[in-house]
This record gives sequence, structure tokens and C-alpha cells, in this order.
Amino acid sequence: MMSIRRILTRLFTACGIGLAVIACPAHADILVGNTLGNSVSRFDATTGAYLGAFIAAGSGGLVSPDALTYGPDGNLYVSSGDNTSGQILRYDGQTGAFLGVFNQGDGLARPYGSAFGPDGNLYVSSFRSDQIVRYDGSTGAFLDVFASGNGTAAGLLNGPNNLHFGADGALYVTTQGSVADGLGGISYLFDSQVLRYDLGTGAGTLFAGSLMPTAGGNGYVSLLGVAFGPDGLLYTSDYAGGIRSFAASGTLVRTIDTGKIFGGTATTIGSFAFGTDGALYASVFDSGAGGITNNGVARCVIATGSCSAFITDNMHLARPIGFAFTPPVPEPQTWALLVAGLLGAAGTARRRAAH
Repeated sequence: MMSIRRILTRLFTACGIGLAVIACPAHADILVGNTLGNSVSRFDATTGAYLGAFIAAGSGGLVSPDALTYGPDGNLYVSSGDNTSGQILRYDGQTGAFLGVFNQGDGLARPYGSAFGPDGNLYVSSFRSDQIVRYDGSTGAFLDVFASGNGTAAGLLNGPNNLHFGADGALYVTTQGSVADGLGGISYLFDSQVLRYDLGTGAGTLFAGSLMPTAGGNGYVSLLGVAFGPDGLLYTSDYAGGIRSFAASGTLVRTIDTGKIFGGTATTIGSFAFGTDGALYASVFDSGAGGITNNGVARCVIATGSCSAFITDNMHLARPIGFAFTPPVPEPQTWALLVAGLLGAAGTARRRAAH
């Protein structure tokens, strides 16, 4: 009888790859969180075509979905909240169906970033309380305040935005440099920075700061998105315009001036992720004197340092910040190939057994 290994070898060889790779053609979609629309829109990652609302406006009480994070269970965890409140809502990772409120027993205020750590727990930045809060990754139970600022430059955690765990196991955090006054107000007192936290000790250190505004930006620095790229460098997006990359030492390697992607006012950059093509894709919008004029997704080619509009959609996007790719799934023809291959292999095995 044919072994499982031989069956899989035949199937993956039919896909034109080796057994060690196991990666038949797959397709992922783009998810974009609409801060003003209280919804999440879905787009084809290849063509940019609108595929519908992945999460309908207000589903589960959704407000300002600024952070979209896929969990180890395959579900989508979405930040929700205003300047004085916050929750993490869980949705089916494939359908967008609301599964319930995830976090329990805490005081989140405008959660702006989230990431699952190597310890399996969920870390959430509470922007208006200058904290990073930790939850049990399975139950959502409140564990502790992992880190907090104290309203001084030495306190570091001033207006925490996005979170990302590196291969070194450390937590990387972008900050706006602002401090909440506890009354709904906010003061812009400090430098916008990248911080690095040791997961074991909770100690935070300055990774990068003292950055200059980009020439084509909005005249200030406000780091938002953060993630390691396929080249091993740490990348950040600047809400005021621009993409920057840093070496492991925290040294600035490159600045990409995103400029005026839509041809109007300087473009605001939201969260981002790297596509399978190696390009950086980010939520973007214009914010001129007359209000928001264009909303979309930008595609930045790192090798050339060029960014252009990949999606422009003012009907289904409203001040987009949150961004994520859905987990890739095999194309329909790949599923057909797998099923046909399994059935054929099983039939061959039965015929051989009969003789």
C-alpha cells in the first residue's frame, strides 16, 4: 500500500515543488480597518479589487479598529475603543463573524496595537494610559500591566502605538511621544521613538529616536507601524509620512519619503505588512485642510524606495489605519489537485492490495 509520504510527494511534485517546501499556489487578501467607519474592508491582494466588508460596521460594538492581529488560533483580534475605553474583539479569521469580547478585567484606553508573544499571551498597547497590558492568550484573562510610562522622558512609554515581537523574542514598540492627562486630553511633549522590551525582565530601552521629518511629509515625526522585513531590518511607518528601516543596533539604515501618494496633500501612513512579493503594503490617507480627501493602500518597493497607490477607495475606506493580510489559503485549483491526487492515490493503493 502506498505510504503517506509517497502520496504527498506525488501531490507536491504536481505543484512543481519539493516535499521539503510544501507550498502550493496560495492566495491572501488584504484587510483594512476603517477608523471612521468602525468596520474592516477586504480587498484582493493581487488586483486590489474590493471584496466586501469583512467585518460590518459596528459588529460586536466595534469602534475605531486600529489594530488587526491574527492569533495562533487563526482568529482575528481587533482593537476597539475611544479615548477613555477599549476592548479587544475576536472575529472568525475566515468569515469575519463576531465571536465575542476577548479581554477581561482591565482599563484599556484607546488600544492602538497588539501582538501575540512567544509566551502565547496577547500584549496590547493602551495609548491613552501609556501602558502595555498583557492577557492570557487563550482565555483573555487580564494578567498584568507589562510596561507603563510615567509622563517623563525617562518613562519611555509615551503614547504607545504598534507592537511587534522580533526573532530575538523582544517586544518592539513605537511611541507617538505624547502623554495623556487622564481627562481625555493629550500633550505632545516628547520624542517619537522605537522602544525594545525584554520579555523576561520587562525592562525597556530606547532602540531608536531623534528622527528628522521626511521632506515630503507633514512636518513632524509620529511613528506608528512596526515590523521586521524580509531583509531582517526593523521597519516603521510614520503617521506624518515616510517609511524607515533600522539595523539590529537601532541605527537608521534608510528613509523612504512617501510624499504625496495621491497627488494631493502629504499622505498619512497607517499600519503595514509585507506581502509575499517582498513589497511593503500600508493603509494610507490624505488629511489636508479640507479634511480627508483620499483613502487607500500604498505599495512600497523597498529596493527602489518608491511608493505608489495600490488601492484608492473613498467609498469603502474611511481614515484607514489598521492593516493585515489574511493567512494564505490554496487557490481553488490547488484544492482540486489535492483532492484528485488523494483519491487517485487511494484508488491505486486499493487496486494493488486486491492483487
